[in-house]
Amino acid sequence: MFISLWDFFYGHFFRFWMKWLLRQMTGKCELQRIFDTYVGAQRTHRIENSLMYSKNKVLQKATLVVQSEVDKCIEDIMREKNINPEKDVSFKICMKACLLQISGYRQLYLDVESVRKKPYDSDNLQHEKLLLKLWDLLMPTKKLKARISKQWADIGFQGDDPKTDFRGMGILGLINLVYFSENYTRQAHHILSRSNHPKLGYSYAIVGINLTEMAYSLLKSEALKFHLYNLVPGVPTMEHFHQFYCYLVYEFDKFWFEEKPESIMYFNIYREKFHEKIKGLLLDCNVSLALKI
Repeated sequence: MFISLWDFFYGHFFRFWMKWLLRQMTGKCELQRIFDTYVGAQRTHRIENSLMYSKNKVLQKATLVVQSEVDKCIEDIMREKNINPEKDVSFKICMKACLLQISGYRQLYLDVESVRKKPYDSDNLQHEKLLLKLWDLLMPTKKLKARISKQWADIGFQGDDPKTDFRGMGILGLINLVYFSENYTRQAHHILSRSNHPKLGYSYAIVGINLTEMAYSLLKSEALKFHLYNLVPGVPTMEHFHQFYCYLVYEFDKFWFEEKPESIMYFNIYREKFHEKIKGLLLDCNVSLALKI
């Protein structure tokens, strides 16, 4: 109750007068003061909040700008805030970097969501080729005897036809599995081998798809903002999402064996524990969860 009242009064009264007072004292608007004080993800995050909570419609709309309109948007902001480009030569550069990150994050979510919504289609030749590529990457010395086969269990699928395991994450789950196996082949083989441990083993492919869901949910909830704002100076792309997925796969395997669960029946408990650990790391404004091997 108290927090809600504070948010209301701060948003409607105190913030306005505080900004006005600071402008009189410094001769700079809030956006300029943020650029003078902060760097990295903290800077972009504060700029985003400043724009979003502004009562000025031009500033509010800046958080929704498309990349092609960023330069025009900056000109509009400078005009609205009476910022002289000759007196503050760095403002355009800093604002452009922030707006590209902000708009880029939003576009990345839309791109990921678009892929996630595409179901695996066994009649789609590209989907089938990608699935067979996954087998070849993970089992280079073992030939797949048939498209529908019990052999799929060897790389952690539940049934004879893997397509049924992609329902939740669509083709995105397969793309992530292939990306990790192709770009970190040695690590993928190592983790697949560990997943067959007689006591601590788990279903490699199923867990991989589960981690796709984790990466997707963190992106959707905006928990990845600090990470991506620190990692990418410009526009984040699908490549950066795939790289974060690889980090999750590598770290989850370490986490699982460090925790030593009694059985796979406790997977959901430890999955959630791992999820909470990652969310905690992502709260750090200086975070950058890159896979280091």
